[in-house]
Amino acid sequence: MDIDEIKRKKLMELQKRMAASTMATEEQQALQLQQEFELQKRRILRQILTEPARARLARLRLAKPEFAAQVELQLIQLAQMGRIKVPLSDEEFKSLLEKLHEMSKSRKGEIKFIRK
Repeated sequence: MDIDEIKRKKLMELQKRMAASTMATEEQQALQLQQEFELQKRRILRQILTEPARARLARLRLAKPEFAAQVELQLIQLAQMGRIKVPLSDEEFKSLLEKLHEMSKSRKGEIKFIRK
């Protein structure tokens, strides 16, 4: 092996290490952003829902995580638009959940054909 070849191999090895390090840093930043988003979402939900309503949401999250995530985002949007009374009691939250559940059921089975 000549010196140039050794230098080239060392340089490639160093570049691989740098690339791996950069990817790890980007993954850490993405994870940190996700955690900050979750904390902010929890803080907002604490303001929107009463304690019994939050407990109901926690149980829903255990049973149906995807539906609970959709409900959380919709609650935040409704509160930001001023379309719900804050804080939302458990009974009001229960009624809202029933409406959202009915809407999601009706959308799943709905197929429309438009013919001209």
